[in-house]
Amino acid sequence: MGLSASLYSGTSGLKAHGEDMTVIGNNISNVSTIGFKGSRMYFEDALSQQITTASGSGQVGRGVSVGTVMGDFSQGSLESTTEATDLAIGGNGFFMVSPAGQEVNYYTRAGNFRFDEEGYLVDPRGYRLQGWEVQQANTSAAASGDTTAQATTGVQILGVPQDVKLENFQSPPQATSRVDLILNVDSSSEDKSVSPTDPFTALFDTYDATAAEPIGEASYAYQTTIKVYDENGSSHNMTVYMDPVANVEVTGAAAGKRYWEYIIAVPPGEDNRDFWGAGDEKRGILMSGTLTFNAAGELENMSAFTVNDLTADPELPASWVPANFSQNGYPICTANFLGAANGSTTGSGILAESENTKNIEINFGVRNKTSSWEPGPAIPPAAATGQDNLGDYPTIDTSGATPVLVGSLGAINGFASTEISALSSTNYSTGSTTIFQAQDGYTAGFLQNISVDRDGVITGRYSNGQVLQLFAVTLATFNNNYALYREGGNLFSETRSSGPPITGLANTGGKGSIASNSLEQSNVDLATEFVKMITTEKGFQANSKTITTVDQMLTVLIQLKR
Repeated sequence: MGLSASLYSGTSGLKAHGEDMTVIGNNISNVSTIGFKGSRMYFEDALSQQITTASGSGQVGRGVSVGTVMGDFSQGSLESTTEATDLAIGGNGFFMVSPAGQEVNYYTRAGNFRFDEEGYLVDPRGYRLQGWEVQQANTSAAASGDTTAQATTGVQILGVPQDVKLENFQSPPQATSRVDLILNVDSSSEDKSVSPTDPFTALFDTYDATAAEPIGEASYAYQTTIKVYDENGSSHNMTVYMDPVANVEVTGAAAGKRYWEYIIAVPPGEDNRDFWGAGDEKRGILMSGTLTFNAAGELENMSAFTVNDLTADPELPASWVPANFSQNGYPICTANFLGAANGSTTGSGILAESENTKNIEINFGVRNKTSSWEPGPAIPPAAATGQDNLGDYPTIDTSGATPVLVGSLGAINGFASTEISALSSTNYSTGSTTIFQAQDGYTAGFLQNISVDRDGVITGRYSNGQVLQLFAVTLATFNNNYALYREGGNLFSETRSSGPPITGLANTGGKGSIASNSLEQSNVDLATEFVKMITTEKGFQANSKTITTVDQMLTVLIQLKR
């Protein structure tokens, strides 16, 4: 009984070490497999047998058995590649892939993905990478109110993980909804458009759309032009004309302030608002008003007037009323480049809610924290000897040789509660120049390339300069990685012991980051595997010696009868 049991002990050792060599061989054979995770076999002793000894009883081991085979999920080294869709996970997590048309998910660390003929991002087997669709955000370069970079708040994902499919090969056009114009107008500039009775509307009065040039160079001190876009993606030149109001003398608390008249206009032939008719001289003007600077040349306030009534005659001064405000507190205007119905005024009520109204907010560097205007003070009738063209502009006293602005701080209507941006228009004596200008519209564009950031967000870059976030790659983690079932093809599947996948975005909830243009290599260490191979071989030889030795002992036992 004892000798035969020894044979079986040696046999168990041969079998166990043979299986261990299979694991080692599998590791070595996958030393170049992308994302491969090695395995290690652990032995345990077999059940021991009770035997009688002089001291009572004892136990004799009956060999070895395979305890478990556990995966090694340590990080593999990263190899740089030239493909943006080669992805590697730095840290915990697995990519989720799914066969086409099947409600089953597999998990992998191999990130060698490519787009197939249908636009799906797939692995070499054709299994589709899973990710969340990203809610589109405004990525324009228009200046923010404080000109500081907005903090990244992460992407907004939609729905549940789905097949990552690139089908948005074109970026649709977007109509301009905001124009930022940060200027410095030279405080020593000459007043080119002069009116003894209406100095604050002299530039406005000079504009004539029926002329070859609506306003000549001799009529303004400075002008700047920016391209804006309609909803069809066509560009239009928007020009701001600036001229100082120099023939007024402000008194009282307003002493020292400086005023510049401005008009914002587009080519008359491109202004298709419904109220224009043939021969209208003011066609093309979107907004008119004044900028108020303090004695140091810093912007303090502004006024803005538009036509906001379809039944009004824009040639009459009374038709130009204080502009409405956007939700951001900037005055708004609209051009209706395409002649859309209900799209000719910033409006109120039904007109304001029309999807055809493409309003443009104008930012000179000051915004209104309320939605109301602050009018000038009441003027005694005896002093009201002159009235400007725009009804809410100040009354001018022309009784003296130099027209005098009657009133003080509220003489020119302005924002009821101003907030000046860190970057705003100025009136310094350094020459007129455009410091910054931007707008948020763009024409249609075609996809040029894609990139994937550390958070797994797949971003498309288009020929119109737009950068659109398309998908966010889904990562999955498990409470027990070691219980995942190896499916082959670099794939794992969940089991009852592994627990369900915990999905989320990269860099959240303990999940790793994603490196684009990189592939995770096999984590098999050849030096370690060769050492294990040597020790396994020696173990196998030792067990074979056990068997040959027991065989010799049995031979001697059989020969006792001779």
